[in-house]
Amino acid sequence: MKKFFMTLVAAVAVAASANAQVYVGGGIGIGSTKVDADGAEAVTSYKLIPEVGYNFNDKWAAGVAFGWKGVNKGGARSVFVNPYARYTFVKFNHVNVFVDGGVAYEHDNNQTLEGVYAKSANALSVGFRPGVAVNLNDKVSFVAHVGFFGYTHLKIRDGIANGFAIEDMKVNSWNADVDGNNITFGVYYNF
Repeated sequence: MKKFFMTLVAAVAVAASANAQVYVGGGIGIGSTKVDADGAEAVTSYKLIPEVGYNFNDKWAAGVAFGWKGVNKGGARSVFVNPYARYTFVKFNHVNVFVDGGVAYEHDNNQTLEGVYAKSANALSVGFRPGVAVNLNDKVSFVAHVGFFGYTHLKIRDGIANGFAIEDMKVNSWNADVDGNNITFGVYYNF
């Protein structure tokens, strides 16, 4: 994994020095939750989502986001990768409105998904994520995505539902989800 990360950093550095159309960025998150009950401990969750992309022109870009999520207690953790194509359909002075179309893969360990505790799960999603970019200057952009429109296939292995063991469970869902619980924020640096 370390070799992969170092290769990715070197590739981004070479591409950035060769062409001014590369962007890097992403998002980070940390949170703490404590249930008010006897013996309850605070749980800290984290996520790191680096992203790299290339602007082909004013309308089209392609990129990939990848990352890690987890908690400090219970061993819940996830890794994911999300390549996408971006189409910008509205440009104001400092604001761009776009939609990302892509495929995402996520592997989860020790998570509760769709009401089922899963020791291991894999999810594959295909769909669209609308977003907006506020260009603070020529180099820095603040980016937000709102919602997801698409299809998700979830396969749970070694799960527990209502006290019963589940060896394999598949969940297929279509989503049209735009609400306050499905918003992400990030910052991009444009070379």
